[in-house]
Amino acid sequence: MEFFSKIDIPRPGFGIDYTKKLAFFGSCFADNISAQFANRGFCTLSNPFGTVYNPVSLAAQVKAVAEGRVFGDGDVFQDGCWNRDGQNGCGDRDQEYRRAQDARGPWHCWDAHGSLSGATKEECIDKLNAAAAMARDFLQKADVVFVTLGTAFVYFLNAGGTKDGGTCGRVVANCHRQDPKMFERRLISVEETADAIRRIVESLHSLSPTANIVFTVSPLRHIADGAHNNTLSKATLQLAVDKIAKCGTEIVTVAPLPRNDIASRASAGVYSRICETQQSCASRNDNIHYFPSYEIVMDELRDYRFYADDMIHLSKMAEEYIFERMVDTYCSEATRENIARVEKFLKMANHRIVDATSPATAEFQKKLAAQAASLEKMIPGLNLSDY
Repeated sequence: MEFFSKIDIPRPGFGIDYTKKLAFFGSCFADNISAQFANRGFCTLSNPFGTVYNPVSLAAQVKAVAEGRVFGDGDVFQDGCWNRDGQNGCGDRDQEYRRAQDARGPWHCWDAHGSLSGATKEECIDKLNAAAAMARDFLQKADVVFVTLGTAFVYFLNAGGTKDGGTCGRVVANCHRQDPKMFERRLISVEETADAIRRIVESLHSLSPTANIVFTVSPLRHIADGAHNNTLSKATLQLAVDKIAKCGTEIVTVAPLPRNDIASRASAGVYSRICETQQSCASRNDNIHYFPSYEIVMDELRDYRFYADDMIHLSKMAEEYIFERMVDTYCSEATRENIARVEKFLKMANHRIVDATSPATAEFQKKLAAQAASLEKMIPGLNLSDY
């Protein structure tokens, strides 16, 4: 007797083992799944520009890496130097804010997470260029890239945020806690989302033409948007990914719909205009795939016990279950056995040391080093030098 609907995941035409380099981009779900692989000794890259939720910002980040972009003064701005309440950061109304925030506050980039911000302009720019260089080097050798899309709601700078590095209509990956009046937020259309995904694919394949790209939609709900808008957002992402995965990147670019015309974006016609015949173009993207993370949570892990205390993020148990489903999908039986061996070793390696100077500890460390060397010899590509 079956008590839940298990998602059927077709076997892809590629596999993952310890010789493969795995890159992860996207929402915090991408960070969590990347950690599951990294904690078992896989070679991974995770969100070099920090967590990003919408596909348009992600497309801009990957393009910057692919083109070898060098970040400079025009790509960063200083906290507290933007318009607030109609001021330009220099009026009497702004003085209290300046004293609280310090007018000479940290520097940020609209295209990156706050983890790449810096106390000085030079520090911020250096972080951005270091992240871009590291990502470019890794992606040129990447075998599989996982892209997790979180939301189809996108922030844009409006006319109040066009000073010191910003332009009206510019997409914002992170608002950096700036004045909300500086931004316009809207649900992008399926066509706009598909175009962003197309650009992601083209940028990644310009770096590594043979890399397999696996898209997935984050199962984390953006409940602040309301249940209905969250559903529209996730559906927009799924429709767009499906079109690119089945119809290729040579889709016809359609002019954006009016910003407030949500009803027309959700219509069935939007879906069908991109490509009318799926089967005729299904062979174009053998290395673009979809992994049903969202569906697994919605159908297999429907109970709230699989969520964290906030009832939005997933519990550790749920993250590990999804990781197991990914391993079952992308790893051979031999690789799964190797993962089990590495997990057993790491459990021992993480054993708490009571007295680091005792003879027993020295013997334990010697035993660990011998086992690590044995595993590295047994499993091609495994590197346990950090353990």
